[in-house]
Amino acid sequence: MRPHPDTGIEKRFLISIFVTLLILLAEVIGGFWTGSLALLSDAAHVFMDVFALILSFVALKLSARPADDKHSYGYHRLEVLAALINGLTLVYISFEIFHESWLRWQEPQAIKSVELMIIASIGLVANLFVAFVLGGHAHSHNHDDHDHGEEGHAHEQEDLNIKSAYLHVIGDALASVGVVVAGVIIYFTNWSWIDPLMSIIIGILILFSSWRLLKGSLHILIEGVPEGMSVNEISEALQVHPSVKEIHDLHVWSICSGHIALSAHAVLEENAEYGKTMSALKECLLHDFGIEHTTIQFEEGNCGQGRDLH
Repeated sequence: MRPHPDTGIEKRFLISIFVTLLILLAEVIGGFWTGSLALLSDAAHVFMDVFALILSFVALKLSARPADDKHSYGYHRLEVLAALINGLTLVYISFEIFHESWLRWQEPQAIKSVELMIIASIGLVANLFVAFVLGGHAHSHNHDDHDHGEEGHAHEQEDLNIKSAYLHVIGDALASVGVVVAGVIIYFTNWSWIDPLMSIIIGILILFSSWRLLKGSLHILIEGVPEGMSVNEISEALQVHPSVKEIHDLHVWSICSGHIALSAHAVLEENAEYGKTMSALKECLLHDFGIEHTTIQFEEGNCGQGRDLH
């Protein structure tokens, strides 16, 4: 199984880390200067953005290492682990924001609304820039360097590692929008309670953004069937071949976001040509489902392992 290094996305990660560090510095200073909890909450999220980007960058570098005697699939799962950790940090951030919002609600403080809006607007522009830098690389194909014609099927999946970093940045951009809105309302109404209220809304948005990320990474780690695929549909497609009598013990799982693997047992008709049948089945899996890494075992009868798929 080939590693998939990408020097282009590595450079984009480094740019994103640098810009996000500048945002963090500006919002920490601005949060204490203006007295805004919403801005400090956003700064806490930006800090976790930096952590998420660095973690994703390290995972990207390590996952490019080739397979060895102790890791026959390579280090692709590190990307999924990084996505899981980033998803958990999003959940942690949300509950910390809820806690701080409750404390601020009980003891409101004066807020410099104009300065708040200016700093949050700068942060919003920077976040949108980072999101643009990362946004075009959130998807990957599970088989590269293959041309299967116009009818070929390249099964596209989200790269959860890059997606996790992207969600952190998008969440922070939404938070910046919320802070700007809070600043405008406070400027015209002097309602200081808007600040903790907006912090709660920011926390809820971050919490929702973490759900899909956690769900996707956990699904891969427990070796679930890749999203959009059906074991029964794959089995039916394989059994269309005239030499195939039965398919059983079929398993489909993801090594990481960009690599799908399959194993199956096939009972063939008498006098079937093994070589041609194997080539046809592999071509079907690659062309129709985008599954490149396959292990198919031919048998004369059902071995009793797994379940029959008719």
